[in-house]
Amino acid sequence: MMNNLSDRISNLAESQTIAMAQKSREMKEKGIDVISLSLGEPDFDTPDFIKEAAKKAIDDNYTHYPPVPGYLELRKAIAQKLKRDNNLEYGPENIVVSTGAKQSLMNVVLSMVNPGDEVILPAPYWVSYKAMVELAEGVPVVIPTSVDADFKISADDLKKYIKRKTKLIIFSSPCNPSGSVYSKEELKQIADVIKAKDDLFVISDEIYELINFSGQHESLAQFEAIKDQVITVNGVSKGFSMTGWRIGYIAAPEWIAKACTKIQGQFTSGASTIAQMAAKAAVEADPSVVVPMKEKFKERRDLMLSLLYEIPNFQTHVPEGAFYLFPNVSRYFGKAYGEYEIENDTDLCFYLLQEANVAVVPGSAFGSPECLRISYATSEDILREAMNRIKTALDKLA
Repeated sequence: MMNNLSDRISNLAESQTIAMAQKSREMKEKGIDVISLSLGEPDFDTPDFIKEAAKKAIDDNYTHYPPVPGYLELRKAIAQKLKRDNNLEYGPENIVVSTGAKQSLMNVVLSMVNPGDEVILPAPYWVSYKAMVELAEGVPVVIPTSVDADFKISADDLKKYIKRKTKLIIFSSPCNPSGSVYSKEELKQIADVIKAKDDLFVISDEIYELINFSGQHESLAQFEAIKDQVITVNGVSKGFSMTGWRIGYIAAPEWIAKACTKIQGQFTSGASTIAQMAAKAAVEADPSVVVPMKEKFKERRDLMLSLLYEIPNFQTHVPEGAFYLFPNVSRYFGKAYGEYEIENDTDLCFYLLQEANVAVVPGSAFGSPECLRISYATSEDILREAMNRIKTALDKLA
């Protein structure tokens, strides 16, 4: 019966972050004490004022089909947030609200990428970018980076990869999985390259905007010369700990927003009405309300770095955002312990899951097979225990 599946689904790779989380859950169900550092989800609860807005929405009967691009009042609130926080001028006609930033990304890719179009992905890239491009029958073009370069591309790097068929660039800042943050000057140099090709577009994924330890968040669309070539993707999942509410959005030129609305109209019709009103409360709030969460993540980052530095064969940088470490672990390739032989990042992840009972994600899922992604979105006690287990297991390899 499997032969009746479409080639599209047969060729689609499973999300390795979700796969590792599933494996760890299965082990937990068998009574094994597994620590999962694989999923990108804040361990904080949604703030009470947002939950109250959702309750009020129910009482106010926001329970009918919404407009496909989202309630006008929410889109106006997002436009005001973009002006307030990012100095970006957009109207509600430029905003499309979707069922999570993942759908926002997919809407844009399906709206813009034709078969054979090339899409540049600076690596490491978020795990779903490549799959989205392939679903649209585009051609992913990966720009490799390294820990020594802070996992960021330069303008010169980008220039080398732009060709006649290049249609789109997708990147994130702060970056999942590396935690790297592009400065205003770095973005300005990249913008200067982009403006030279007026049929080149960029998806700037800024979902981790509020988890930024470097200071002011910088949006690529701030550069007027390329504003009409930039689609900004954001949402409330990470910054307001609202992963389960499933609200993301884009800010884009109106013709792109209309195209995404058309796509969305045939897929989901629109995002949850109750979640939209909760998101409105979030984007209208002063961003300072989530500073305590950001500060806690920074404390955990510093703790994790201190613990990681005790592992001699891990090479890392200092991530300035998000809640991940992305160490280069290639020095462990070729080592072995008992029945385990470590030839690559996937082998190492499997070894740590079986030997240390700690779940992390192989870097190959993000286009960087020499690395691992370790989430620190959990308590300090759990992080200490996880890193102790990892170190003990790695010390056995020879």
